[in-house]
Amino acid sequence: MHRVTPILQADGLSFGYPNASDGTLFDGLDVLLPPGVTWVSGDEGAGKTTLLQLLAGALPTTGQIEINGVSLRENATAYKEQVAWFDPRDNALDQHTARQLFSTLPQRYIGCDLDSLRTHLEGLSLAPHLDKPLATLSTGTRRKVLLAAALASQAAVILLDQPFMALDRPSIDYVLGVLAEAARHPDRAWVVADYEAPINVRLAGVLKLKQ
Repeated sequence: MHRVTPILQADGLSFGYPNASDGTLFDGLDVLLPPGVTWVSGDEGAGKTTLLQLLAGALPTTGQIEINGVSLRENATAYKEQVAWFDPRDNALDQHTARQLFSTLPQRYIGCDLDSLRTHLEGLSLAPHLDKPLATLSTGTRRKVLLAAALASQAAVILLDQPFMALDRPSIDYVLGVLAEAARHPDRAWVVADYEAPINVRLAGVLKLKQ
């Protein structure tokens, strides 16, 4: 049987928030992300968003995380160049316009595809909003801007946190179509953290988090 080489491998991840009831959210968690789409499921408070932040290198953790053999601990810059994470809850980009955000992608991600960005802008109906600060956009439109950035990054690992929240039906259908194609990609791992699996998308893996 052919063994698939994981894009991302994490061993022994441990993390806890100081105000958590027992202080620990993850204790020795191992994660393998194969090519294709992996669904991270779990109830409210199970740590779906936190896990994405850990995999993005946005939170400190014990343990080891590697993408294509590049270690977060040993080379954080090279690691983060391979992972796309645009936190929808982060307001650091609020004063930037969508166009300004998109202009940074080629510097952040070597494989960034501006042709695909144009396709995503059309698919998500973002053309009228390119020169508006993110802080002035509706929740759904702001999330679509961040989705377009992640999709266009062409990063080895693309982390999506509840990607369908606050989206209109055409945009939901568009993202589902992108994920259906992503399921067949041999060199890229997509992570969808959500309460339900994306519809009609073949999953390469499922990671169920428990409280």
